[in-house]
Amino acid sequence: MHEAMIAQSILEAIIQEAAERGLRPLRARISCGELNPINDEAVNFAFEIAARGTACEGMRLEVRHVPLRATCESCGHTFEFDIYSPACPGCGGADFKMNPDAPLLLEEIEFEDT
Repeated sequence: MHEAMIAQSILEAIIQEAAERGLRPLRARISCGELNPINDEAVNFAFEIAARGTACEGMRLEVRHVPLRATCESCGHTFEFDIYSPACPGCGGADFKMNPDAPLLLEEIEFEDT
């Protein structure tokens, strides 16, 4: 299960950061692109299971999906790519270059105030 591996990696990173800071984590946010999507419910379930008995037990994990972007070769407009309407919203052109998809990132960890 793809999401279980992601959840375990995120958990390990959060536990390490929490140990270095000596603080309890409350919430974390991850992000991913559209070409490497993750199922929010599955990753949250896997994270909840993996976090049992750790400093991360009970914390919230938020997932932010970053839209795929493209740049029009005709007018230079950069836009959110829509597979159902694959044309530049600026000029209507269909000659565009796909920008790199956003990677999976651990963006933020919120810790308990001391």
